[in-house]
Amino acid sequence: MTINNRIARLGDGYVFAEVARRVKKYRAQNKNAVLISLGIGDVTLPLAPCITEAMGRAVDEMGNADTFRGYAPTHGYGFMTDAVRSRYAALGIGLNEGTIFIGDGAKSDCADIFRLFSSHDVLIPCPSYPAYADIATVAGRTVHILPTSHENGYLPSTDGVKRREYIIFLCSPHNPTGVCYTKEVWREWITFAQETGSVIIADTAYSAYVSGDGVRSVYELDGARRCAVEICSMSKSAGFTGCRLGWTVIPDEIASGGIRANTAWERCRAADYNGVAYIIQRGAEAALSPRGIAETSAQVEYYMTNAALMRNILLKAGIVPCGGIDAPYLWLRCPAGYTSWDTFDRLLDRGVIVTPGCGFGGEGFIRLTAFGRRADSLTAVGIIADEYGKVGRKL
Repeated sequence: MTINNRIARLGDGYVFAEVARRVKKYRAQNKNAVLISLGIGDVTLPLAPCITEAMGRAVDEMGNADTFRGYAPTHGYGFMTDAVRSRYAALGIGLNEGTIFIGDGAKSDCADIFRLFSSHDVLIPCPSYPAYADIATVAGRTVHILPTSHENGYLPSTDGVKRREYIIFLCSPHNPTGVCYTKEVWREWITFAQETGSVIIADTAYSAYVSGDGVRSVYELDGARRCAVEICSMSKSAGFTGCRLGWTVIPDEIASGGIRANTAWERCRAADYNGVAYIIQRGAEAALSPRGIAETSAQVEYYMTNAALMRNILLKAGIVPCGGIDAPYLWLRCPAGYTSWDTFDRLLDRGVIVTPGCGFGGEGFIRLTAFGRRADSLTAVGIIADEYGKVGRKL
C-alpha cells in the first residue's frame, strides 16, 4: 500500500489551515487578545427566517412515519431542481430536465467534475481559489497557470494560450480579487473553448452579488451551452456555509462519442453519492422562493454595504483595492517591501486577521472579506489603513 504521491505536490499547507495555525499560536501567546477576522470568507448573519421555518417543518416530517424520507435522489429532489430551474428562468435561461444536479457545495463538485472528462490538462487563472489547482493535482492532471495582474484588472485573456483542449476553471465574480468578468471576457473564452474542444467549468458561487447588468450565469452568453458546465453554491447567497448545498448544470449539448455529459455524470454520482439531506433541500427550496429571494437579498445587500464602506475607508487612506463592488472581497497590494505573510503577521499583531494573497498565487497582496459584522469590519479596516500609513504605502 502506498499513499498517492501527488498529494506531496500540494506544498506545505492549504492557506486557510496555515492561517488557523498562526492565529491559534497567537491566541495562546496573547490570552486576552481580541481579534477581528476579515480572513476566511465565512458568513456571519443567521439563516433567513423562511429557511429555518422550512427546515423546521422538514424536521417534523422526518419525525413522522408517514412523511419520513430515507436516501435522497442522487440528483436532488424534484422540488429542489424545480426551484433551481425557476432561479434560472428569472434570468431568462431555460434548463431542461436532467441538466441540474444538486450537491453539497461548489467545492465538492469542482473536485468531482474531473471524473467526467478524460485526462485533459487544466487551465487556471492566477491568482485563483487554491482548491482548483490542488484538486487538479491530486486528480493527476497537469495544471497550466494563466497569469493575470493588477494592471489588467485580473481579467483572463486567451492571448498566448496554446490552442488545444483544456478543462478551464473560470470564477466570476472572482475569488480572491472580487472582479466580475465582462461579457467580452466570457465570449472570448466561449469562442476559445468551442474552437479547441475545451470545456469551461464556470464557478458562479458569488453570482448573487453581481450588480447592474453584470453576468450572473455563463448561459446568458450564446454558445455557452455547448462548452460550459456551471457550478453554483448557496453558501454565500443564502448563508449555507454550515448547511452545504449547491448545484451543477450540465447542458444536453455537451456530449462526446454519442454520450451526453449529464447522463454520464448522473451514472457517476449514482456510484458513490447518496444526495443532500431532505431537511437541507427544503431549506434551500425556501431560499429560492420569492420570499426567500427577498430575505437573502437583504443579507447580500448588508455584506455589500460592508464592502462599500470598507472600500471607502481604504480609498480615503490612499489605498486602492480591487473588488468590493460585485463581490464581498477586497484585494489589496501589500505595503512596499512586505510579503503577504509579513503583512498578515503585522496586522495580526494589531488584532486583525486577513488572508495572505500568496495562498491564491498572488504574492504581495492580501484579501479582505466583507462577511463580518459591520462595526467590527469597519474597525478592522481602520486599523489596516493606520498600519499601511505607518509603514508607507506604495500606490
